[in-house]
Amino acid sequence: MVLPRSAKPSLAVIVLAFMFSTYTFADSGPDIYKTKCSACHGKNGAGDTMLGKNLKLRALGSDDVQKQSDDELFTIISKGRKRMPPFDRKLSKDQIHDLVKYVRSLKK
Repeated sequence: MVLPRSAKPSLAVIVLAFMFSTYTFADSGPDIYKTKCSACHGKNGAGDTMLGKNLKLRALGSDDVQKQSDDELFTIISKGRKRMPPFDRKLSKDQIHDLVKYVRSLKK
């Protein structure tokens, strides 16, 4: 396929934008959790890391967290809360929904 001369720079810009997008392309909720959340929330969501203990994080499987609606959890992940950063510019909506499902799987 031959592109018009004016389309080649545009195509290059699109390819570069895609490559350096702020979105993460992790495979699943557990993968996303491992790369984006486990540093604070811990491997199993218990908040038992040094950061998690200093921030006094509740275990993600606890009743306090699990009683929140999916929409509430989605908003917390998207917009952040207290010292937790927002992820709405780093993860797609589908990825955030996958994280919510993963948090649900941590229920005690």
